[in-house]
Amino acid sequence: MKREGWFAPYASAYFWRFLLIIALGALTVFSASSLMYTSGFLISKASIPPENILMIYVPIVGVRTFGTSRAVIHYVERLVGHDTILRILSKMRIRLYNILEPQALFLSSRFRTGDILGMLADDIEYLQNVYLRTVFPSIIALLIYAAAVISLGTFDLAFALLMGLYMLVLVVVLPLISLLLTQSRQRQVKQERNRLYQKLTDAVLGMGDWMISGRQAQFVATYEADENKVARTDGALRSWSRLRMFIGQAIVGLGVLSMLYWAAGQFADGAIAGTLIAAFVLVVFPVADAFLPVSDAVEKIPQYRNSLERLNGVEAAKDAVPHAAAEAKSAEAAALATAAVKKIQASGQTHIELKSAGYRYAAGDDWSIQNLSLSIPQGRKIAVIGRSGAGKSTLLKVVQGVITPTVGSATINGVDAAAYGERIPQLIAVLNQSPHLFDTTVANNIRLGNPEASEEAVKQAAALAKLDTLISSLPEGYNTPVREAGQRFSGGERQRIALARILLQNTPVVVLDEPTVGLDPRTERELLATMFEAMAGKTLIWVTHHLVGAEQMDEVIFMEHGQVEMRGTHAELMDREPRYRKLYELDRPSAFMSAAPGE
Repeated sequence: MKREGWFAPYASAYFWRFLLIIALGALTVFSASSLMYTSGFLISKASIPPENILMIYVPIVGVRTFGTSRAVIHYVERLVGHDTILRILSKMRIRLYNILEPQALFLSSRFRTGDILGMLADDIEYLQNVYLRTVFPSIIALLIYAAAVISLGTFDLAFALLMGLYMLVLVVVLPLISLLLTQSRQRQVKQERNRLYQKLTDAVLGMGDWMISGRQAQFVATYEADENKVARTDGALRSWSRLRMFIGQAIVGLGVLSMLYWAAGQFADGAIAGTLIAAFVLVVFPVADAFLPVSDAVEKIPQYRNSLERLNGVEAAKDAVPHAAAEAKSAEAAALATAAVKKIQASGQTHIELKSAGYRYAAGDDWSIQNLSLSIPQGRKIAVIGRSGAGKSTLLKVVQGVITPTVGSATINGVDAAAYGERIPQLIAVLNQSPHLFDTTVANNIRLGNPEASEEAVKQAAALAKLDTLISSLPEGYNTPVREAGQRFSGGERQRIALARILLQNTPVVVLDEPTVGLDPRTERELLATMFEAMAGKTLIWVTHHLVGAEQMDEVIFMEHGQVEMRGTHAELMDREPRYRKLYELDRPSAFMSAAPGE
């Protein structure tokens, strides 16, 4: 399906507003020109005895009128322009979020943090400048150019063509030369700043390791070297900008001299009054002010293009994501999914089933999972183990409907898991190894599982997660801020808050994606005991690297190279699979040693 652009939809949606902004911009220049024209006439007229007081009073009124109207019209133009662009900016941000959101489970592997921050904070800002600093000023300059040539043409066609040539240099020739000379550097500056963004975010995330290794001075030195490289390129652009401005001002000066010479000649020929010489000369300045910014506006095009490429790239990545949300399905499938959700919520019963499911991310790639068949009725607890790259994460994405099996099927209550789309969080909750705690209160972090939950429901979920003692020790109880990323708490405490969150979410299925990684053995055992107790009756799909708690699972599945190598209860696998027994011995030597005498 063809993707819509980042400009055309907004140009058509805000066409009349754009037209109003351009008209107000042109009127601002007209008012400024009229102000200078009447001011020049007034100065000249006041220098000679007036035939009538009205000959002075009328220009004075004109100066006041045009002076006030220029300020008012310019203010209204800015007000309408910025209001419109901020509306467009909000829509662009929402659109970018909607592009990124389906890729949430893929973002860390597809994009660097600095790229995402750069798109959110930098690229969208550049695109709003397309309108304010390039499109509107360029169109207004062309309108003023045409009006100026036509107006002068009524007096002297040859001189109008000469002045039109001067203005053409300012509006077309100088901007094109500027673009040709600077486009590679403009693009280079944008790309190097993006790299600095990436490097800085990477350094901030790893600041502790820089300090521990004692190499912070090395980072500062390399970052400053990169910063200086960007500054040198930027300095070269600023040097050209100053030279370009000088050339532009020189052309304006030439235009002023030409206008003075022509007006004096017209007066000598009796074509115009002497009081109009200053009026004609002064009007050059506000007209030139409309032309001079065009070069700078056109210069920015390479930066806009780079931002567009990055945004189109992330949009293309979204299209490449094997995502099958409900909107991508037929209306019939979406209706079936909606009905299934209502039935599941009423009964609390789910049945997840994979039949010969296989998936690979691109044609020719190795299979991430293959020939995988599972039947998980409500309340069943399964553990999925295997080394990194065995296909565990892909299995979870298939179960959650994030991706559709390349072959085979994945269904929940007989409906394709992918068809549930945005309804999946009503059925499946996920507790992963690093849940994010937002910089707000404990209660608000728990309530994320159900924004409509009462205070009592929040407390019940916290009690199930065994948070009572912790919360009672906090200075403000449930209203205690967790600080950024939950820094107030230890890893186990953060996991318990996240556990309370998914208990409040109250879904029939819970995915535990290695939630105890990085915890000490005692905390791990206590947290697992709390989880299994609090989630009694729920379907549990527990992905893990090791075997602590495996004996409490109804089934253990061992994956290797995307295939099921072993499956069965813990006792069955201990009895018949030497490899599993060896893994358990390595993973839990104390438990194995205590079990050995009784064999």
